[in-house]
Amino acid sequence: MEVSVVARQASAAGSELLMIPARSRLQLVAKQRRRSVLPFAGPPLMGPRCWRRLPAIRCAAVRSEAVGGASKKAAARKESSRRSAVDSPQLFVGLPVDAISDCNTLNHAKAIAAGVKALKLMGVDGVELPVWWGVAEKEAMGKYDWSGYLALIQMMRDAGLKVRVSLYFHASAEPAIPLPQWVSAIGEADPDIFFADKAGKRHKGSLSIAVDDLPVLQGKTPMQVYGDFLQSFRAAFSEFLGSTITDVLVGLGPDGELKYPSMAPAKNRQQAAGVGEFQCYDKNMMSELKQLAEATGNHYWGLSGPHDAPHYNQSPEATNFFREHGGSWETPYGDFFLSWYAKRLLSHADRLLSVASAALGDLRVALYGKVPVMHAWYRSRSHPAELTAGFYNTASRDGYGAVAEVFARHSCGMVLPSMDLSDEHQLAGSRSSPESLLAQIMGACHKHGVPVAGENSSKRGVPDNFGKIKEALSRRDPLATAVVSKFTYQRMGAYFFSPEHFPLFTQFVRSLDWSGLHPDDLPAEDGETIPLTAASPPATAASEGSRQMQAV
Repeated sequence: MEVSVVARQASAAGSELLMIPARSRLQLVAKQRRRSVLPFAGPPLMGPRCWRRLPAIRCAAVRSEAVGGASKKAAARKESSRRSAVDSPQLFVGLPVDAISDCNTLNHAKAIAAGVKALKLMGVDGVELPVWWGVAEKEAMGKYDWSGYLALIQMMRDAGLKVRVSLYFHASAEPAIPLPQWVSAIGEADPDIFFADKAGKRHKGSLSIAVDDLPVLQGKTPMQVYGDFLQSFRAAFSEFLGSTITDVLVGLGPDGELKYPSMAPAKNRQQAAGVGEFQCYDKNMMSELKQLAEATGNHYWGLSGPHDAPHYNQSPEATNFFREHGGSWETPYGDFFLSWYAKRLLSHADRLLSVASAALGDLRVALYGKVPVMHAWYRSRSHPAELTAGFYNTASRDGYGAVAEVFARHSCGMVLPSMDLSDEHQLAGSRSSPESLLAQIMGACHKHGVPVAGENSSKRGVPDNFGKIKEALSRRDPLATAVVSKFTYQRMGAYFFSPEHFPLFTQFVRSLDWSGLHPDDLPAEDGETIPLTAASPPATAASEGSRQMQAV
């Protein structure tokens, strides 16, 4: 179904619903929710969160309450607000990765406008906007151009949607969004600003964490450049921060996540993922390893990374380092190397979150960083995929408590992807357990008081993905576990609005049990009506946008 049709049907149905007495509306909602099968006919309208979200409606509510019942209703509304803080996680949808092109122009403008209109009608709280270093500071250090992003944020404010901004300091492979031109030029002359694997292959999508405090960027350190970028972002978006922009995610590494670029792109999704490779072979990382080894009296430990570690797509048993029993990872050398490798990554997170907190911490926005869920081989003793990514987590050692502690130190929430994955549907032989790893990381967050926000994986066609997401969102006891306060569904585009996907997403939104009602949505007294004035939304933009959505 075209997005324009979705918008028109939703608006028309919403207008008819508005003059129904408030109590009757709640009864109608309950009746529809009891239906075992909900046919798809556009975005849902029956959820109480949707009544105040129709973009073309300008509400002028007239409420009259009896004096005797005023205090009772006020108390009920106060209790409802308290419940909603715990019972109602906020739902966001990611905008296209290339919503703003590398030329700083708005891509798919009409398609995005139609898409966000549909999301608004469904009751979605907001959108996630990727903001790229390579776009905003493309041409020269300190030369910022936020014009495209400002236009998009304005569009979201006009639509009445919240925005989570994701500030990314890495490059995107698809669609292609490179690092800033001036950074890439420096890298051509000094390739050691990038990560390198054992074969010497450079990963030019993000800077090596070993140069965090080295003046390799025209006399400035990367941390100084990141700080300047954040300060410029604050100044440019000051009128939106704390209102339209409610959350800011700070990219911590490749794919925006706190990790080393340890995994090669999957060539065959029907085969189990390999263990990855350690990324410690650039000149600066090796210099640090050598100094530490000499300081501990073990000169030879600093000459290289593990010589018996597998290659990217190999299994743990292919070589000796990760072997289940008797592997080098359990030796004193293994502990030395893995401790240094993980601590170096954690130090990077500590530095960058400190810079972000200094730039944005006094604003009414929630700061987040993203931690990957490296669930392949989790059921093995060594957890090799986590070790190569930089998390010293094994069957006998917790590697996430220290990560959560750093996030807590900077009052930063943690975004966890892969909440749509289940153990049941993992490839045979991968010894994968996304559910167990998520539970472990969320346990660390709960222990240290770190807020958790969720995301789905980037995979398409995940079996029962919406069921797993709903299961994660339904855990609402903050005393027992970390509560997922916000969830971002990735991502808007042609597949998102396709006939095979969008009806399922619509049903998922309908099925969410938002038990905490907004105070304005509480039942009125018998016979009381809430007259509202509706204006018909323009259909032209949505109609034209729907035709462009296939290009998103």
